[in-house]
Parts: sequence; structure tokens; C-alpha cells
Amino acid sequence: MPRVKRGTVRRAKRKKLLGLAKGYYARKSKLYRSMKEAVDTALKYAFVGRRDKKRDFRRLWIIRINAAARQQGLSYGQLIRGLKVAGIGLDRKTLADLAVKEPTAFARIAGQAKDALAAPAQA
Repeated sequence: MPRVKRGTVRRAKRKKLLGLAKGYYARKSKLYRSMKEAVDTALKYAFVGRRDKKRDFRRLWIIRINAAARQQGLSYGQLIRGLKVAGIGLDRKTLADLAVKEPTAFARIAGQAKDALAAPAQA
């Protein structure tokens, strides 16, 4: 079996890891094995974090919508149901933004949702 010299490949691989591990504490930024383990763990947490971020923002939007809806005399669930019945297709991100930045516009939308909920009950 021929001898394989990995000079440039090894150096490039190590340099890439050094860049990723820059600023890590003690041997995690100096020694290859510790560095590799630290970087692998960090990348794993970053991957999970990108998924968690979506979950966290959705929770934040729901909290904001609920708070604004209760000021209009509706619960979150009633508001969402009313919007569906009224055929208003706004997503939670937009609704939360309206609730914070444009309370009057949100109040009008909540009013439409309330009317849509009341209409089938009378018919």
C-alpha cells in the first residue's frame, strides 16, 4: 500500500477547525481533539437552536395576540376562530405585529372576527 502524505489537506482541515474554535476556552481552542469535540457540540446546539427559535417566536406572537385580543373582549382561541370564519388569512406574525404597532387596525380586525362569530349564532 503506498504512503499517503496529507500535508495540505491536514493543514486546511485544522485551519478550518481553528477558525471555528476561535475564542473557545483553554485547550478547546488549542488542541485538535478537544477543539473538534467542542466545535461538533457547538454545531449541534446551533442546529437545534435554529429550530427552537421558530418555536420561541411563535409562542411570543401568540402571547402578544392573546393580550391584544383580551383588550378587545376576545380570547386568543375566539379571535383565531373568528378570523377563520370571517375568511381573514393573516398569519400570527402579522397579527402580533399589528397588535403591537397598529392597535387601531388590530381592533378593527378583532371587531370583524367578533362579528363573524356572532353571525352564525343569530342565523
